[in-house]
Amino acid sequence: MSLLAGALAAGARGLTGVTVRWFDCKPEPRQRVYFANHTSHLDFVILWSALPAQLRARTRPVAAKDYWQSGVRRYLAVKVFRAVLVERRGVSPSDPQPQPGHSVDLLMEALNLGDSLIIFPEGTRGNGLEVGPFKSGIYRLWQQRPDVQFVPVYLANLNRVLPKGEVLPVPFISRVAFGPPLQPAPDASKETFLKEARQAVCALQHA
Repeated sequence: MSLLAGALAAGARGLTGVTVRWFDCKPEPRQRVYFANHTSHLDFVILWSALPAQLRARTRPVAAKDYWQSGVRRYLAVKVFRAVLVERRGVSPSDPQPQPGHSVDLLMEALNLGDSLIIFPEGTRGNGLEVGPFKSGIYRLWQQRPDVQFVPVYLANLNRVLPKGEVLPVPFISRVAFGPPLQPAPDASKETFLKEARQAVCALQHA
């Protein structure tokens, strides 16, 4: 399976001609949550492929269950990428605590096993022009595991490689930029944390 994973990573990098840059952050073998903007179904594949093989082996993308739950997609997501498949439903505003089986619990299970994660806090694909508001799941993860590094990532042009509604990707130069880990105050409020996290991703847009 590692051979297939390596081949897919190489193929993804070749298709997109992706350039990868690390700003004030190194690809170290430590537990992290990589959080990025979201514009394409290829996002987690490209971000995952941009990591060195040693890190890919312990990094699990978080993906929408309804898109990756059947056929070849599910095989690749579960067997190759070891993705954590989650429902896209949010938590009810009247009941803000995650329930058993909720996506936050699934992500915590992966973190507690020592894996790193790739997440997309916008929760849905954007237009590629601006980064949308972040949902609160990333804040809940940080609350429960402040020992894990939260690393911002900006993905450029992947919405052009696989536009919304298209099935086949189109070769197009793309870019992955990793930024310095967040350093929020220990008592940061949800609003402050989400604002700082989003700003960290936006700051990499023209890096």
